Amino acid sequence: MQYIYPFTAIVGQEKMKKALILNAINPKIGGVLIRGEKGTAKSTAVRALADLLPEIEVVEGCSFNCDPNGELCDICKEKKDKGGLKITKKKMKVVNLPIGATEDRVIGTLDIEKAIKEGIKALEPGILAEANRNILYIDEVNLLDDHIVDVLLDAAAMGWNIIEREGVKIKHPSRFILVGTMNPEEGELRPQILDRFGLMVDVEGLTDIKDRVEVIKRVEEFNNNPEEFYKKFEEEQNKLREKIIKAREILKDVEISDELLEFISKVCIELGIQTNRADITVVRTAKALAAYNGRTKVTLDDVKEAMELALPHRMRRKPFEPPQLNKEKLEQMINEFEQQINKNEEEKEKEEKKENNDVKKKTRIN
Repeated sequence: MQYIYPFTAIVGQEKMKKALILNAINPKIGGVLIRGEKGTAKSTAVRALADLLPEIEVVEGCSFNCDPNGELCDICKEKKDKGGLKITKKKMKVVNLPIGATEDRVIGTLDIEKAIKEGIKALEPGILAEANRNILYIDEVNLLDDHIVDVLLDAAAMGWNIIEREGVKIKHPSRFILVGTMNPEEGELRPQILDRFGLMVDVEGLTDIKDRVEVIKRVEEFNNNPEEFYKKFEEEQNKLREKIIKAREILKDVEISDELLEFISKVCIELGIQTNRADITVVRTAKALAAYNGRTKVTLDDVKEAMELALPHRMRRKPFEPPQLNKEKLEQMINEFEQQINKNEEEKEKEEKKENNDVKKKTRIN
């Protein structure tokens, strides 16, 4: 058995780990872009996340890992109509996208003659088929051809891969946890592409001596005896896995107040963020945070943490300037919001007191 370095054994980089977990809870957040120099545990964390996640049910023999209880490709629909689907379980995996990948390799190739007669059976599956319900990992995403990035992000947004050739249109489910990593020293991404990633985190090398020493010890221990090292963190891994499973289950029940929704939109407008994708991503991330913490109501703290992950790369900035959030302005707006909430609550209490006193007076008179 090949052992993967445990997710819970990664020292530091809490923000990166949280962003990955939130996307595992709700892939509709839209993935995460991790910016940082090499050697900051980016790829280690991505591989470790796949090993951490629970097995998924898939249709046996399906090239697209179709969910037997969810969206199906045409072949699986046909099988279901004819008498049912055979179900098996699979471990989620990391699907790597090579830098030099062509469009055909990404979306799949199509035999037109065969497609007219047999439909989806004529499709030679590509990376987007393999990535369905897995983790799609793009290392050095900033060096990837812009057109390929657009194709990937479109599929991530829609949840379907659509191939059109000579008037023939074929599609299959393609929902995945999108993770892109990049070294900003090698060039930035276009703002239009940045906006399509749900969350973004910057990772830096550890500066605490004790943390760095702990990294050395753990890596050496893992290399010397992977099995023993894995067992050492097995309990923590299982606890985190259960926490993610529970969060996925309660996510649909998580609610957010209209006051918080209005506050999110107000912040996005004040910070000059034009795209509505920002508001939606903040809400989805805040709900995932609440679910991760076992709650069904979103708090202001959830919203604040969500904004720190979802807004920096959507801020307007000068060319070559790194993405960053105006934290002072955000803190000021949060304080003003809290003061307004407290004021509203005080007024509500006064109104309730007045109503109670009026009722008491009427009772005495009667």
